[in-house]
Amino acid sequence: MFDDLRPHLVELRKRLSIMVGSVIVLFFVCFYFHEPIMHWMDQPLRDVLAAIANIDGAHATQGQLITSQVGGTFFVALKVSFFAAFFFSIPILLWQIWQFIAPGLYANEKKMLLPFIFGGTIMFSVGVFFAYYVVVPYGFEFLITFGYTSNYAALITIEDYVGFFSKIMFGFGIAFELPVFAYFLALLGLVDNRMMSGFFKYAVLLIFVLAAMLTPPDILTQLLMAIPLIFLYGVSILIVKAVNPAPPLDEDEEEGKETPTA
Repeated sequence: MFDDLRPHLVELRKRLSIMVGSVIVLFFVCFYFHEPIMHWMDQPLRDVLAAIANIDGAHATQGQLITSQVGGTFFVALKVSFFAAFFFSIPILLWQIWQFIAPGLYANEKKMLLPFIFGGTIMFSVGVFFAYYVVVPYGFEFLITFGYTSNYAALITIEDYVGFFSKIMFGFGIAFELPVFAYFLALLGLVDNRMMSGFFKYAVLLIFVLAAMLTPPDILTQLLMAIPLIFLYGVSILIVKAVNPAPPLDEDEEEGKETPTA
């Protein structure tokens, strides 16, 4: 049995080595450009803090990002570089995943390589940019200004912000891969549109649970993730219907009648 698995393990190790290597190479490239990347990441927060700083009586320190650790900016630069490296390596990661799975697929299924790679990359990017331009500005404004008075100043550490920001970006990027995953499962014949339609009410519950896990503990950002995901689940049903449609119900009933009963 182990001899049968050995070639697959060797291939898996090869693909994982390429994936890790690509992330490492891109990490060093991104580390060189970490300052403009960091400026892009913290701009939404700076906009919110600057707006608060204009409120009468706001503290002079309002609108600043601080660090609470010795060498904090260095470690933040490492985190920022890793985040950017992972983002830019998405096409390579998807390519390697496909290369590992492809030998077990039929020739017509292998033709779906480009839709899988481009679709996965595009949907991850859409999730990230949706979070950046919609969720982060409104979410941060709600969280920071909730209960705000001139007696308090929002002094946010850059370490907390980068962790907070990365969690949201990755969460939305992965969540927006739902149509791609559905497409791939339908391609393998594991799901059809009737199965997904029947699972819809449970999917809505799971989506809200997932949103609660991947977003900060406030209802606004959870809704901003859950509502698009419910819409994407509906899109996924249409995609699955086009790739692997369920057989008509009357055929199923006829097969059931032909089956002898005990």
